[in-house]
Amino acid sequence: MVKDNITLIGMPGSGKSTLGVLLAKYLNYNFLDTDLMIQTEQNMKLQEIIDKFGQERFNEIENDVNSRVNVSRTVIAPGGSVVYGDLAMKHLRDISTVIYLSLSFEEVERRIKNPLTRGISMRKGETLKDLYETRVPLYMKYAHIVVECDGLDVEQTLLYIEKAILNNN
Repeated sequence: MVKDNITLIGMPGSGKSTLGVLLAKYLNYNFLDTDLMIQTEQNMKLQEIIDKFGQERFNEIENDVNSRVNVSRTVIAPGGSVVYGDLAMKHLRDISTVIYLSLSFEEVERRIKNPLTRGISMRKGETLKDLYETRVPLYMKYAHIVVECDGLDVEQTLLYIEKAILNNN
């Protein structure tokens, strides 16, 4: 199977959706935000799903939705917690080149003003630092390519992604 999709993974605030739209325009690809798929299927905002069903059930829904993505020539931007779903990540790795938009914790903390109202899948009592330390090894595990984004603006990050994709092919 030809991998003609790109999936952007990373912490909330890493720019998956913003960069995904711009990358899709640059590549003449479609853009898919799987958080919007989840919201549409559940007819609720992400935070409402987490509040109503709990974080574990949300992760199950997210795993299911992302494991059913069936697209081509598309930049895919899943939620940051997609890496908790092994089925989803195996599927996304099969159908796309997975790029991890890596940020230092300090940069994530600077970009995320209120994690509790942003629809971020966090366990009760879990801090943003805990979340970061849990997810980074998973992002590294599933990524085909890692792009270090600290200190880069959107244009610079797009250039790094473009170079990384060209070097990977």
